[in-house]
Amino acid sequence: MRSVGVEEELLLVDADSGAPRAVSGAVLAAADRSAWQGKEADGGGGPREEHAFEEELQKEQLEFATAPVTEMGELQEEIIRIRGEAARHAATVGAKVAAVATSPLSVRPSLSVSPRYQWLGKQFGLLAQEQLTCGCHVHVSVASDEEGVAVLDRIRPWLPVLMAMSANSPFWQGEDTGYDGYRSRVWNRWPSAGAYEVFGSADRYHEQVRAMIDTGVLRDEGMIYFDARLSATYPTVEIRVADVCLDPSTPVLLAALARGLVETAARAWEEGVPPARVGTGLLRLASWRAGRSGLDGPLLHPETLQETSAEHAVMALYQHVREALVDHGEDEWVREGIAHLHERGTGARVQRRLFASEGSLAAVVTGCAEITVAS
Repeated sequence: MRSVGVEEELLLVDADSGAPRAVSGAVLAAADRSAWQGKEADGGGGPREEHAFEEELQKEQLEFATAPVTEMGELQEEIIRIRGEAARHAATVGAKVAAVATSPLSVRPSLSVSPRYQWLGKQFGLLAQEQLTCGCHVHVSVASDEEGVAVLDRIRPWLPVLMAMSANSPFWQGEDTGYDGYRSRVWNRWPSAGAYEVFGSADRYHEQVRAMIDTGVLRDEGMIYFDARLSATYPTVEIRVADVCLDPSTPVLLAALARGLVETAARAWEEGVPPARVGTGLLRLASWRAGRSGLDGPLLHPETLQETSAEHAVMALYQHVREALVDHGEDEWVREGIAHLHERGTGARVQRRLFASEGSLAAVVTGCAEITVAS
């Protein structure tokens, strides 16, 4: 069975006001201390235990990655555990973590000091300075680059549905944007981000990546910000369209669907079924529609690229991957998860509900911080 891992980016916020705080360095230092203490408690000696956390572009963010697993229950336990650790480390500096994809409150982000992020700031100016967004990336294992590119070619039309299901960014700089997933609109300002072409082979994929880097616009392969890509670090396809999700069960649902997409695409490739030749222009429209609507408005159907209800688009995705879900023993669980998501709503719906009841964006943030670490 293919392994799955999840990367999440969390917003660091003041415990009282909910305003973003540039304290990632202090939080990472707390994680380091905890890792050393854990090593000493286990008998000391040797290198310290590793923790799951890394810095991100802005000091108001904290990123973590789960270990690769094959069971979705284990993945959910891992996400809940690491979110809890993040909250404990943040509390040492009077902060909380919130799984929101953009800050509801106004903020002037602070670029991290690493050479890479400073280079991005100089190269891209205001684009990088304003880029405070938190995503969720799902890694699914593949046997080879050739299989991975075959998967990339075949999952393209389905990715906007995952984006819509994850929508968790209705507010930007203190305003309701009218979008459920505004993070995607901010993220797609990067010149290498968004929908990608059909590559046809691993060689063609790598040629395209090299050509993009050789322009000098991009620093390295890590700046290939396609909606999905071959990981530069792991033997995985990395699906990058999702907002970080508020409820910790939602990224697990997305991971199950993502693995179903990868498995379905790989089987189609093995059977000689060609990828749909959908133009990137249409895919950009589907992506815009997903960010605008979330699950509370129309989407473009992944097969026809015509407007349909969110329920029909999500059901089309489910039916497309159902055979793989059955083989993984996840069919009923995913179907129930989808029904629950429609009933509860995306993070965007929850954020707007909190604002309607509390009348304060600060209360939205603190409420989201509580949901973030709920088990």
